[in-house]
Amino acid sequence: MKRFSSSAIPAPKFHYTPCVQAGAHYSVSGMVGLDPATGQLVAGGTAAQTQRIFDNLLLALPDYGLSLQDMVLARIYTTDFAAFPEINAIWEAILAGVPAPARTSLGVQALPLGAAVEIEFSFYKTPSAKA
Repeated sequence: MKRFSSSAIPAPKFHYTPCVQAGAHYSVSGMVGLDPATGQLVAGGTAAQTQRIFDNLLLALPDYGLSLQDMVLARIYTTDFAAFPEINAIWEAILAGVPAPARTSLGVQALPLGAAVEIEFSFYKTPSAKA
């Protein structure tokens, strides 16, 4: 098993590993919309936080050796399901042209750090053959 972090995104606020690889499976811990420059939750509500989550994911994926094409599952948690169209619009824009992964969306009462959205991701990438 391998554990990854990325200096391109905010360090974890709690004790966990941002990305864990077990064989060809990668689990990316739930992400909230933290600004990489300040480490604070971005202002602007659901849409701004969702965009920041995907921006952070895209910043971290090279450090994890992954791409969006490797995504097999996303779990979306939100405290405001009425704002789900905003989440979905960003999802559609980011994943345009990429095979759609499986997805679960849940309404929850509260999220860490007062976030409106948290998304966790699963990836599958066959290890490359060694030369």
